[in-house]
Amino acid sequence: MKNSKKLIFASLVLSFMSFTAVQAQEKTASFGFKGGLNFSNLYTDNVDDNNVLTGFNAGLYAKFPISNNIAIQPEISYTTKGAELVYNNAFVQGTAKFNVNYIEVPVLLVMNITDNFNVHVGPYAAYMVSGKTTNDSNFSSSENELDTNDFNKFDAGLAGGLGIDLDVVNFGVRYNYGLTKIGKDDSFISSDAKNSVLSAYIGLRLN
Repeated sequence: MKNSKKLIFASLVLSFMSFTAVQAQEKTASFGFKGGLNFSNLYTDNVDDNNVLTGFNAGLYAKFPISNNIAIQPEISYTTKGAELVYNNAFVQGTAKFNVNYIEVPVLLVMNITDNFNVHVGPYAAYMVSGKTTNDSNFSSSENELDTNDFNKFDAGLAGGLGIDLDVVNFGVRYNYGLTKIGKDDSFISSDAKNSVLSAYIGLRLN
């Protein structure tokens, strides 16, 4: 009887392992390109939601399924962040922009709510590669390159969003909330400023 129970248990284990192996073979990784628009701002103690700067993001992604409804999706992208200030007073009117560019790597947990609709969340890390300020007024225009050494080059935070996956094309919106301060005490940006970016993107699956 004991031997029979052992044989039954062994058969069940082997059957489960075989089923798992078949399922694993059916789950294949996908790779693709994605890009879209950014609407960025800088969070400070006195944040102004009107200071939104329009930019872009472009990069590559990979999606590795770990079950029927869950996948891990790492990405690498070139993305713009910053803020915009529109001023208008009795003496001058114009627009000033603070634009910084990053190489960003999020690692997202993707959870399928339906076959085509998902939510995704995870951390991101980014490295500042360049930046500039521009000022266009009714009197003059200027553009200055930023010295990235004047800022905290590393940015990190949390990302979360919604996505729609079709056979080849995918769409989504995502919000990135920075947890690290980008300004230094001696920079013209407030030392408590953090990045805040809302993105809308379209992706193209390559395999």
